[in-house]
Amino acid sequence: MKQLSLPLPPTRRDRGQRAYLSGLSAESSVARHLERAGLMPVAERWQGKGGEIDLILRDGPVYVFCEVKKARSFDVALNSLREAQMLRIHAAASEFLEHTPMGQLSEVRFDLALVNETGEIRILQNAFSHF
Repeated sequence: MKQLSLPLPPTRRDRGQRAYLSGLSAESSVARHLERAGLMPVAERWQGKGGEIDLILRDGPVYVFCEVKKARSFDVALNSLREAQMLRIHAAASEFLEHTPMGQLSEVRFDLALVNETGEIRILQNAFSHF
């Protein structure tokens, strides 16, 4: 008699890999969405000493630093952005601006892109410019 084996539950590594790939997919979807809205892509997953910025785009003369958050709902995604992460994004943006023609005098905006479990996207412009 052949014994049936049940699938093993996903390991922590499996869950981490799935979250990583899901995040990459969300970032790509948001990048396409913002390009269709007329923003010009500059960089994806830009890594500086201060941290990583998911998307950097131009909206005319304005540099847009966009953090992408994916979760089962927009509310959960919104609440997953912490103050420490906002500070790291600001530090990385400052570092990025060192390499632009106007440097720290550049016009900037910090947007938050929310992606829910069905792939819908909401963009919150100037979501965390208050630092």
